[in-house]
Amino acid sequence: MKTKLILLYGGKSAEHEVSLQTALSVINALDLNKFEALPVYITNDGDWIQGPEITHQLDFSDQLRFSPEEQLRLAEKEDEVSSGFLISPADVTEEQENTVVFPLLHGPNGEDGTVQGLLEVLNLPYVGNGVLASAAAMDKIVMKKVFADAGIPQLPAVAVRSIDWKNFREEMVADMEEALTYPMFVKPANLGSSVGISKAENRDELYQAMDEAFLYDRRVVVEQGVVAREIEMAVLGNDTPACSVPGEILPKGSKAVFYDYKAKYQDNDTTLVIPAEVSEEVENKLKEYAIQAFLGLDASGLVRADFFVTEQDEIFLNEVNTMPGFTPVSMYPLLWQASGISYSQLIEQLVELGLERHEAKNQLKYRLDD
Repeated sequence: MKTKLILLYGGKSAEHEVSLQTALSVINALDLNKFEALPVYITNDGDWIQGPEITHQLDFSDQLRFSPEEQLRLAEKEDEVSSGFLISPADVTEEQENTVVFPLLHGPNGEDGTVQGLLEVLNLPYVGNGVLASAAAMDKIVMKKVFADAGIPQLPAVAVRSIDWKNFREEMVADMEEALTYPMFVKPANLGSSVGISKAENRDELYQAMDEAFLYDRRVVVEQGVVAREIEMAVLGNDTPACSVPGEILPKGSKAVFYDYKAKYQDNDTTLVIPAEVSEEVENKLKEYAIQAFLGLDASGLVRADFFVTEQDEIFLNEVNTMPGFTPVSMYPLLWQASGISYSQLIEQLVELGLERHEAKNQLKYRLDD
């Protein structure tokens, strides 16, 4: 019997388009002899729209944009996209037997534990991280506290609330300049894919970067910049996770100042080097810290851990991502491909890990014996 795989994608998030790219890639990699693929598109407004079962590969991510009002015709294509129909989130539980949900959502309202909490309440097995790991890793301020408690080295950082920035911006900047040196990186606390992140080389740029970041979140983290290589590790598993080989992000052109959203998804202005050239000692330390971070968050399924490595081989954990970019050319799948697991195999393993975690949860007692 096929496993029914409910694919959640889109989402009420600035990373909506990234999620569509991920969904297209996963759908086209599925073995449809093993999986019954049911797409559920979450619009920018938060509506859930179920589309028809996927029975063949798709050409464009726009084929996954379902509308309950009208048929959508793709440019220069004769095929029409199904209209789909509005559903309640609870409707995904109509047939639970042999059903797994695969949240392919990036950013708030999907990667941050909100959808995971819904699926927990509905008692549905799902792929990837649970509520705690998703929420803690999505919040860069909370995440840093978890890693500090685990003793994982990080760069200095300052957290700022929007109300304090509005009323005491001069004092806030003075605090940042006392604790940190330029360049500084300014990030919304609860976004991924480098959305809203800016590099500030001076005070004027810092003011601009803060205003930009507060467009996306009410809390912002300002981090110390460092001259270092960007090395990433992929972690896979549940209670006994495994780590991939390391990969490095290199900017292609002189204009690239860091791996921002435009470089990741629009310009193709970076090169991924896999495996990264690091010493055995550094690689072992990266794996140790990546697994410590995974276990410290009580993660499950998948995590990508992003590090800085200096010329002196100092290692700093930058952040982790509980739903990293997941197209065939994204770092996480490529790291596992270089480690011996293909993209299709990776998807199947993640589904198995989701079922494993759900079964373990259902073995717990939920009532006291009379």
